[in-house]
Amino acid sequence: MQPRHFISLLDLSSAELHTLIQRAIQLKAHRDPNYQPFKGKVLAMIFEKSSTRTRISFEAGMAQFGGSALFLSPRDTQLGRGEPLEDSAKVISSMVDCIMLRTNNHETVTTFAKYSRVPVINGLTDLLHPCQLLADMQTYFELRGDIAGKTVTWIGDGNNMCHSYINAARQFDFKLNIACPIDYRPQQGIVDAAGHRVAFFNTPEQAAQQADLVVTDVWASMGQEEEQKKREFVFKDFQVNSKTMAAAKADALFMHCLPAHRGEEVTAEVIDGPQSVIFPEAENRLHAQKALLEFLICR
Repeated sequence: MQPRHFISLLDLSSAELHTLIQRAIQLKAHRDPNYQPFKGKVLAMIFEKSSTRTRISFEAGMAQFGGSALFLSPRDTQLGRGEPLEDSAKVISSMVDCIMLRTNNHETVTTFAKYSRVPVINGLTDLLHPCQLLADMQTYFELRGDIAGKTVTWIGDGNNMCHSYINAARQFDFKLNIACPIDYRPQQGIVDAAGHRVAFFNTPEQAAQQADLVVTDVWASMGQEEEQKKREFVFKDFQVNSKTMAAAKADALFMHCLPAHRGEEVTAEVIDGPQSVIFPEAENRLHAQKALLEFLICR
């Protein structure tokens, strides 16, 4: 049987994603230490980028389900010495039960998936961050119910998180308002595929009008540090602040994938305020990914 991969939210059907979210909520509410479906199972975790939440959540999730996880970096493997990705994928997948990659180039993950005999998970690439969206959707479902028909506002860079929110709008059937500098908009092909669900606005306040959820990310992601000063100037009018949240619904939630730069993309007043759910959102990486691993490995 061919393995199922999770490179994008589009790799699962809408029904499968909804089932996965409900399973994550169930696993969070009722942890059974005797339930260990991954006993004897191994997850290989390949990191080209540093991580806090991704590494801890996958490693803890495997341990809680009775399995184990291997941390692999290019410095410690032949990947860092130029071994072809195809060869690495074939070798690694012959020894483990699942592979998760947090890497720079999206093609690295798609190549691994093509040559792997086990499920491959995208832990983050320059194009997409689907595991974070599982946690975000779980958080919204827990606190507000189904997100279908709701309005979500994305403010800031049209980056991998923005791309994944566009895909989520398709899969979970919500409207996505985006406010970002015109030269930093998300990829047009990803936008076009979402059709009428995506709309662009000139200011955060316009995009946040009657929103149910407001989301942002850092202005300069990992690998863009040399652009920090330039981006601070370009994005200075695309900050989530009290004015932004005042335009949204009174019970709107605020999310951020973390780490955050208070005073840049979001003010401390918002991220540390009553509408912010960033820490339940971060914790839900564990539960959503346990549900994902269960779905992929225990088929």
